[in-house]
Amino acid sequence: MAGGWFKEGSIHENIDAHIEKAVRKARSEMGTGESLTHCAECGEPIPEARRVALPGVRKCVKCQEAADAENATSTGKRMPKGR
Repeated sequence: MAGGWFKEGSIHENIDAHIEKAVRKARSEMGTGESLTHCAECGEPIPEARRVALPGVRKCVKCQEAADAENATSTGKRMPKGR
C-alpha cells in the first residue's frame, strides 16, 4: 500500500539504483590483467599468493588498506576494526 509523499515502489527503485551504482563502482575498481610484482605505491614486493588470488592487483596489503580507509573516510563509511 502506497501512501505519503512517495510514488509506490519509488523507494525500492532508489535503493536498487544505489546498489547498482555501488556494484558498478566496485567492479570498475577491481584489477584486471597481470598483477604487479611490486606495489605501485611503495615499491614493496607483492606476495605471489596475493597476486594469484587477486588478478590485476597493483598494491601491497598495507597500501590497499590505507587506500580503502581513505576511500571510506571520503564516502563517510566506517571501516571495520582489524581490516
